[in-house]
Parts: sequence; C-alpha cells; structure tokens
Amino acid sequence: MTHDHDLVLRPTAAQTEAALNPPPGRIGGDLVVETLAGLGATTVFGLPGQHALGMFDALRRSDLRYIGLRVENNAGFAADAYGRITGEAAPLLLSTGPGALTSLAALQEAAAASAPVLAISSQIPTAGLGGGRHGYLHELPDQAASFRGVVKSVHTVRAQSQIPSAIEAAWKSALSAPHGPVWVEIPQDVLLAPTSLPVVTGGDAFPEELPPRPELTAVAADLLSRASRPAIIAGGGVVRADASGKLRQLAELLQAPVVTTPGGKGAFPWTHPLSLQSWLEDRHTTDFLEDADVLLVVGSGLGELSSNYHTFKPRGRVVQIEADLGKLESNHPALGIHADARLALQALLETASRREDPTAPERVRELLSRVGERIAAQELTLEQQVLASVRKALPADSPSFWDMTILAYWAWSAFDAKGPNHMHSAQGAGGLGYGFPAALGAAAADPTRPVLAVSGDGGALYSVAELATAKQYDLPVTWLIVDDGGYGILREYMTDAFGATAGTELVRPDYVALAESFGVPGVRTTPETLEADLAKALREPGPSVVVLPAVLRMFAPTHLDG
Repeated sequence: MTHDHDLVLRPTAAQTEAALNPPPGRIGGDLVVETLAGLGATTVFGLPGQHALGMFDALRRSDLRYIGLRVENNAGFAADAYGRITGEAAPLLLSTGPGALTSLAALQEAAAASAPVLAISSQIPTAGLGGGRHGYLHELPDQAASFRGVVKSVHTVRAQSQIPSAIEAAWKSALSAPHGPVWVEIPQDVLLAPTSLPVVTGGDAFPEELPPRPELTAVAADLLSRASRPAIIAGGGVVRADASGKLRQLAELLQAPVVTTPGGKGAFPWTHPLSLQSWLEDRHTTDFLEDADVLLVVGSGLGELSSNYHTFKPRGRVVQIEADLGKLESNHPALGIHADARLALQALLETASRREDPTAPERVRELLSRVGERIAAQELTLEQQVLASVRKALPADSPSFWDMTILAYWAWSAFDAKGPNHMHSAQGAGGLGYGFPAALGAAAADPTRPVLAVSGDGGALYSVAELATAKQYDLPVTWLIVDDGGYGILREYMTDAFGATAGTELVRPDYVALAESFGVPGVRTTPETLEADLAKALREPGPSVVVLPAVLRMFAPTHLDG
C-alpha cells in the first residue's frame, strides 16, 4: 500500500550531476543566497558587517538584487514595506551584535503590522555560542533572546547542512497568517567555511492556510443575517489577505456600514454609500458602533487606535475574525473566529442571508455629516487644505508611507487611500523614522509608479542618511517633510497637559540644501503651492524632496470627553 507521504520526487540526471559536482569556491554564505533564490526571493535588503561578510560575498555570485541602506533599522523598514507591497517574505541581511540590535525597532513595527520580514543575521563563531564570555567582537550572551519577544520565530543554525531547512522554516513562518518578522542567525565560521554541499535548487515556499471553523462561521452568519443594525470594522488583516472585494460583497449583502482602522485603510471604498470612512477617533463614530446589535470585526484586534483609545464599549454581540490568536478576544468578549480574513469572509458569503435595510446609507450620511460639523467647528482649514493637496497631487495607484507626524494622524482618519495596500504608516508600533526608508522599499518592489513618503522634521532626522540610498539606486520616492521646528505632536501633548514643553524643539538642517548635497532635487513649498510642487516632484523620475514649513494642529480628541 502506497501513501502520498511515501512519494519522493526523484532528481533528474542533470540535477544529480549538479549535486555530485557542485561548482568550486562556494562557502556557507552561498547556501543562504541559494536557498533564498530557491524560495523565490529576488531582492534582499541589509547592511554588511564583519561577521556577515560570508553572506555578502555570496551575493556577488547570485542573481539576487541587493538594496543596501545606511542604517540597519532603516533597512528593516524598507524590508517591511517590500513585504507589505508584494506579500512576499522580504530578506533582511544583518551583522551581529550592534548591527542586529539596531534593527529591533523596525522588527517591532513589522510584528505589530504583520509584515513578512525574513531577518538573517550572522553570529559570533560557533565556539562562542552558549552564554560564556569569550570576548568576541559584538558578543552577546544570547543574541536570539533579544528578538524572541519581537519576532514570530527564531531559528539558530550551527552547521551548514541546517541552513536551507532553517531558512525555509523561517520563510514559511513569516508568510503564515498572521504574517510577521522572523529571525535566523548563523555563526560567522559557518558562513565563511568552504562547502561541498550541493547547490540549493528549490524550496517549499507555500505556507499553510488558516481556514475558519465551519460551526463558528455558521453561527456568525446567522447572527449577521438576523441583525437589526449590523456594522463592520475592517482592519489590516483584510488588506493583508487581499480580501477587500469579499468585504465589499458581504457589506452589500448585509447592508452593513463599514469603518476601516488605520491599518485597514483602503479595505473598503471611501465613497461607498455604506462607508463610514476611517473616523475611529471620533465619539460620533464610537457611538454608532456601540449601537450596533451585531458588530463584525475583521482583521483587527481593536487595539488603542482602533477603539478610540479603549473608550469603545460595544453593547451588542461582537463577532471577531482574526488570524493572530493572541488578538482574539484580547480586548472584548466575542464570537472569536481564528482564521485568515479572506477565507472567513468567503465562508460568511456562502452562508449569510441577504438583508434589506434602506436606512443604512442614510444613517451613514448622517454620521459623516456630524463628524464633518465637529471638525469644521475647530477652525482647522490649514490642516484640511494640506491633506487635500497631498491627495490631489498623489496618483490614485501610488502607495504612500507615513511617519509618526501630525499630518499622518490626520491621514489615519481623513485620507482616502484610493484602494487597499496603498497607505501605510508606523501606527503599529509607533516608532519614528518609518516613512522614508519604507517608501524606498516599496519603490524597490515596484519602480513603475512613484511613491510618497511623509515625515515631520523630527522623524526626517532619523532617516536622512537614506537620501544616499535613494540616489544610489535611483528610486522614485518623493519625500514630503513638514517642518514645524520640533516634535509637533509632543509639543501639543505637553502644552495641553503641563502648559509648557521640554525637549520638543529642534535645530534642523536646511532640508532642501541637504537633499541637493546628495544630488537629490529639493524644493521649498507653501500650503498654497503644495499641490503643484508635489505633483511635479512625483512626475519626475528618481528621488526628490519637498519641504513644507508649517505648524499643523490636531483635531480635538474625543476620548478625553468627560
């Protein structure tokens, strides 16, 4: 009797010959790049270091494209964006100790936003592993321990024969729902030693699916079909699962209004009659969602930014679809369905019944009108003008990457992304410096369309070195820097809380002159000329910088009311 798992693919004669007579001059690092190529990787990001030179030497002998950044954390942000745009695992090559640790903030963002980053770091020589103090350069007692609380999985290699399997396991981990960063570390001597192992010719790059339990989707479909006032919160899991079309079909089937989280921007059409847009930081929206008798939450953990800072208290039944088991019912009791958003939405479409509700579009219009009136009463014309100018200047199919800056906080609520996977920000972990290097990674993924990066002057100083990267690889990224002379949002927070500021004011360079010193065109603009200047910069090939001196304000928070 033969079982499927007994079947073995037999190598061809050519494969056998190649395996028996591998080309000379290969080292452990070649096994790394060969495995990546076999899994389907085409581009790697990173920064060389002494212990990692075996990997970088092997890059010379491979067809992989290398995008080298100037700071490891920025390389991590670039890989993060590449993974978000392509849906592929983005290799990130790093050195040991300080080089590895400098990537931690980027990997935290990738973890929070479920971006598939495959970090491969060198390690000190094998003899130094195990926690002793041997005095090796960059030595840590347990380097992997620094990453276990951040990444999905950790894979430590101690012999060359382990390299293909470890990288393949990490690749699958990164791409299994929920996506996320993973960590592989390989000792310096393993990377540098000559190898007689055969050339790695392929790999299983297909992660396992995460389907919903049918008894749970049957209950969810019944609840939604019989609801009087259903509503939907769509998070980043909808975007990552490429499930926007199924979300729209289900919303229309149920006549359920939809609001998107900051991570779910673009998951539902902005101007659709059922679109509540993204005004989650608004008491009117919070009240509307609390009033739903059945609330479907898809691909969101209802964290701080998606729950109006945990003031949201649903009164109806909550159905939560979430691929990250740790987020399931972590903030609210629910009918929790541990599943990929696309597969779960498909199951609901197959089992839910059509609802007729002619009042739903009118209730949506009334809510958006109340939100608009609240914002209009705050005299924030400049802020709305600037955001509108950015939207008009940016082509509809171009992605944008936003740093932690006031204009980005406006964008979370008020910016029409024009489609799924078009707007990304650092709202997952909230670290500064994300926007520009992430945009470079997106441009490397698809150089056929311009990419926009948006930073404040504080965040810009985290990643200004990457102007050299943009120039070196001629990446089509336009960087909008809103220069308000400091950390603008912290200035607001401290002024509101304490009546004075400390540590928020910054001495800055002349960003236009600095860009031009890298050979990158720069222009200083005004709110009145922003749309034209930004549109012109986005049309030109290669990188560019647009600087807008302006002090923007946030709209008043509603989570502090009462």
